[in-house]
Amino acid sequence: MTASSAGIDALQIAARAADSKGGEDLVALDVSEPLPLVDIFLLVTGRNERNVAAIADEIEEQLLLSGVKRLRREGRQESRWILLDFGDLVVHVFHEEERVFYGLERLWKDCPTVPIELPERATTD
Repeated sequence: MTASSAGIDALQIAARAADSKGGEDLVALDVSEPLPLVDIFLLVTGRNERNVAAIADEIEEQLLLSGVKRLRREGRQESRWILLDFGDLVVHVFHEEERVFYGLERLWKDCPTVPIELPERATTD
């Protein structure tokens, strides 16, 4: 199995939303083979609790505007690791320390990555 087109579309929206709020180190993993109910994990890092919450809120808002409804959200109160479940796409927004500690990339290292398309940033030289 490979990730569905709906999952990939949701991923691109979520990635752009995360990037717009300063999300860092975005990685998308195709987990459709080992997990029959999920296609893609998106991993994002925020610099602090406020940034983690802002990233998660923006992802949720942009996906809702696109017609993708959230099924479940966990971790918003502490904002150290927020999990957003959109069905085909599950987003993990981490504080830097939690991302290193839990190491989801290591746990899912056998899963292929999914390309993420982000807008080019203007450089000031």
